[in-house]
Amino acid sequence: MSRTKKQPEEIQENSETPKTSTPPFHQLYKRNEWGLVENVDYHFNDDGSINWRKMIKDEFLYPNKGWFDIRKKEMPSSIEGLKDNQLLIMLGGIKELAKLRGFHSVVYDVKHVNENYVVAKCKIAWISNYEHVNGYDYATVVYEDVANATLANTDDFCAKFLETIACNRAFVRCVRNFLNIHIVGADEIDKSKNSFSASVESSGYDTNIIPVTPTGILEKTAREKCGIADFDGFKELLRELWASEKYRYEGIKDWKNFEDIPAKEARILLPLIIKK
Repeated sequence: MSRTKKQPEEIQENSETPKTSTPPFHQLYKRNEWGLVENVDYHFNDDGSINWRKMIKDEFLYPNKGWFDIRKKEMPSSIEGLKDNQLLIMLGGIKELAKLRGFHSVVYDVKHVNENYVVAKCKIAWISNYEHVNGYDYATVVYEDVANATLANTDDFCAKFLETIACNRAFVRCVRNFLNIHIVGADEIDKSKNSFSASVESSGYDTNIIPVTPTGILEKTAREKCGIADFDGFKELLRELWASEKYRYEGIKDWKNFEDIPAKEARILLPLIIKK
C-alpha cells in the first residue's frame, strides 16, 4: 500500500512557527557612551569610579570558614554584618563581574607544569569605559595576574587538576584585583590539610622556581591560611597582634606592602600568624 505524499500547504500548516533569531533579552548588555551596560543599577564611589564590590550579588558570597576556625569563633549562618575579609566569593560571582565590566579576550600562559607545581598567568584585555581614559579617548586596558597550584595548597581532589586550579586562581585574582575587590576568591583558598610552611619544607620544590624567602612565606601563609586578600587585610592582623601585645615593632608604620617587611621581622611574625 503506497503512502500519500503531503502537499506543501499541509506541511506548512503542521510545521512549528518559525523562531526569531533575535535574543529575547538582547538589550540587557547594550552599552551606553560611557561603556556601561544599560538597564543596570551601578554603585559609585565618591570619586566617580564604580564600586564593583557593591555590584557582587549576595548569592555569590558566603562566610570564610577558615577565618572563623583560626580564631575559634562560631561559623555564622549568613553573610549579614560580615566584613570583606570574613567572606569568600564564588567563581560564578567573579565571572559575572567580568562579564558586566566587559572584556575583549582572556588569555592564559601556563608554566612550570609538573606533578607538584603549576604557575598560570591570566591576561585580560578589558573593553574601554569612562574609568580608563587616555586624553580624550577611552583606553583599552590590559591587566594580568599570576597564581599557582601546588600539592602544598590543594586538597587530594584538586591535586589531580593543578593546571585548571592554577588558571582559575589566576583568573579570579586578575578580575578582583583589577576591579579593586578585596574579598578572596573561594578558588584561591589553600585547601590542603597541612600548613604552608610545613609543606614547603617537605615538598622538595626547586627554589629557583619558588623564591622561599621569609617575607614570601609570610605573605603566602597570610593569604592562604588567614584569607588575607591584600596588604590592607594583613595590616588588620598586625593591629590585632599589636593590641594583644604579642607583636610590636615601631617600623610598622612605614610598611606599605609585604616587600617592606624586613626578613628578621618576617621570621618573628610567621609563627604568630600560623598560631593565630
